[in-house]
Amino acid sequence: MPPRPNSMLHKIRAIRHDILTAIEEIHEFTEGRTLEELLNERGFQLILEREFEIIGEALFRIRSIEPALFADIPSGSQIIGMRNILAHGYDRVDYQILWDAATKDLEALRRHVAMIPDSP
Repeated sequence: MPPRPNSMLHKIRAIRHDILTAIEEIHEFTEGRTLEELLNERGFQLILEREFEIIGEALFRIRSIEPALFADIPSGSQIIGMRNILAHGYDRVDYQILWDAATKDLEALRRHVAMIPDSP
């Protein structure tokens, strides 16, 4: 892979930070909570929806900036697809899928994104 220009490297660092922050916030908001609470609390729903929108948009940007880097991200395309449903298909949100993603699937993404290098 050719070296990244400094501006692109800065963007990747910022995007990595945004993803890791959103994952940490999801963890904080879901810790000690239940699916039942998610299904019954609109504020809780909105928080998770927004955090997943951020992650999906950030992954979309990585895919646009550096496709080779994106290709190695587990479930990257599925997360972008979920972001599109949250943003455009608000009436089709499946909170069971959102809950499962929040409580079971984000750790693999966190580990992978944390390993994205700071330098080319």
